[in-house]
Amino acid sequence: MKLSVPLPGDFDSLKKIVKNAPEDVCEVYMAGSAEFMGSGRATLHSPFLGDIKKQIDYVHRKNIQMNLILNSSCIGGQHLTFGGYNMIRGYLSQLNNLGLDSITVSEPYLVEMISKDFPKIRVGVSCIAHTDSPQKAQFFEKLGAEDITLDTNINRHFDLIEAIRESTDCKLKIIANEACIYKCPFRYSHFNLFSHVTGPPPKPEIFGDYYFEKCISLRVRNPELIIRSPWVRPEDMEVYEKIGINILKISGRANTTNWIIDVIKHYGEGKYQGNLLEILDCPNELRDLFYIPNEKLEGAIHQWMNCSKLCHRCNFCKDLAKKSLKEV
Repeated sequence: MKLSVPLPGDFDSLKKIVKNAPEDVCEVYMAGSAEFMGSGRATLHSPFLGDIKKQIDYVHRKNIQMNLILNSSCIGGQHLTFGGYNMIRGYLSQLNNLGLDSITVSEPYLVEMISKDFPKIRVGVSCIAHTDSPQKAQFFEKLGAEDITLDTNINRHFDLIEAIRESTDCKLKIIANEACIYKCPFRYSHFNLFSHVTGPPPKPEIFGDYYFEKCISLRVRNPELIIRSPWVRPEDMEVYEKIGINILKISGRANTTNWIIDVIKHYGEGKYQGNLLEILDCPNELRDLFYIPNEKLEGAIHQWMNCSKLCHRCNFCKDLAKKSLKEV
């Protein structure tokens, strides 16, 4: 299966990651320039146009494509003002001139704008758009989307993934190593917060990240939530390939370069031995507290393939947590 891998955003990190990338890597992705639009995730580096051009040219020499992430879940309605529209359109025009391969967005208006006005750029739909049904996938395809990153909440809803595959010709991506809580009640609000914190001014001067702290505390008190998270083990990638997933996306562009290299190595090999949390995009606090031997999870996917996801009626993840998860 092809891999889409994250970049912190600086050229030195790019060179190290590409140098160590397995042959299955078809695409690298990074955040765009913060002065134009925010991002749904934390961002280490916000490259300017000159930096983006340098990195595009470099990966093209390595036969790898560059994807820019402009997936703010909230841009404050600026795209529907004359000033905001002109600013965004101007930025997209400059990216088009750089030879950028693709852009990933979550705003439907931008999907349509890019597909109509910048046909040389492939437009993709972010997981932040929460595509979780055939109907929504078809909606985005009609707007002009060429690839869709599915809502991580359906990573283990195999019937939905198969139905989406049947209903659209778009390339489908899933995020393999995101460790967010399944059906997290903070997800929409947290994405909105990041979109404003990482975006153009005026930036909110927040006194803390309530959602991050709450999310950690819930999992510390109830570790079975970690098992319920919709991550995909490297060993289980082939299951998704068989049902029509085209690209496995690795999460973690706010992590260190060495961590990214290590994670894509294991997914490229399709195997990993050790603490699963070490290859998941999760807070360090969880890695410091818990150890989950990846080999202890072998075969669990067969349960999840047939699971109703009515957790209050099923103790599988709870029992698996008791058997496999250890406190450090």
